Amino acid sequence: MPLPAPDLRPYLEELERFADGQLSAAEQEAFETRLETDPALYQAYQQYEQLTADLRWVAGHETLYQRLLALDQRLDQRQLALSRVRRRQREQQRRWGVLVGGALLMLLGLWLLWRPAAPSAANSWNTYYQPETALPDSVVREGQRPLLAEAMRLYREGQYPQALQALQRIPTNAIGQDTLTYYNGIFLLSQDDPEQIQAAQPFLRRVATQASSPLAGRARYHLGMAYWRNQQTTAARNTLRAVSNDPRNPYQPAARRVLRSDALKE
Repeated sequence: MPLPAPDLRPYLEELERFADGQLSAAEQEAFETRLETDPALYQAYQQYEQLTADLRWVAGHETLYQRLLALDQRLDQRQLALSRVRRRQREQQRRWGVLVGGALLMLLGLWLLWRPAAPSAANSWNTYYQPETALPDSVVREGQRPLLAEAMRLYREGQYPQALQALQRIPTNAIGQDTLTYYNGIFLLSQDDPEQIQAAQPFLRRVATQASSPLAGRARYHLGMAYWRNQQTTAARNTLRAVSNDPRNPYQPAARRVLRSDALKE
């Protein structure tokens, strides 16, 4: 006999606040921890997500597109939240290894310090990559959108994971959907972590394929550089070639500089 579905009512308000990005940083951290330890909450969360997905099929035709975009954003937020949970678990498992291997790492660091430095793919990528700037204050309007202002401040300071967490708490109706998606990709790409750089690609690809978005050309450049960073050389070359052929793209000179060099090789 199948188990009865969990009752959503005790959890509905906080599930909606979590899904809409209305929790504070501390509340969100506590909620994610409870997801790992409270089976009833986890089942309610799964049912809530399934219910939300089902609503997509009964939405009116006039509002379906916007609802799909909002749901995609929530699913992205859920995937990133689960990724953080898994990353914390892996970090806890590695702590004992860090303590045991600390002396070996110190010796390795001294050896790397004294040996002649050789050019690396990461150094080459950093030489050619032109980062995106944060949104200016005139667009952010801190008094009206404090979470967006916090995210951009943290991004300018190089605190990319914290900037991403602040960005994920912004409601989808507080700023253009393509802008929110674009900066999710930018904040992920800025982190020196292969998993985060890989996770940046769907965000940037989504904006790059929206012909009506003013950010499409900029997203295409960063997508090409994300391909290169992940050693997807053919995709990187094709994407950057499209950028170099677009005179309206502000990253056209940067793309041409990469393609003229010998840095982007198979």
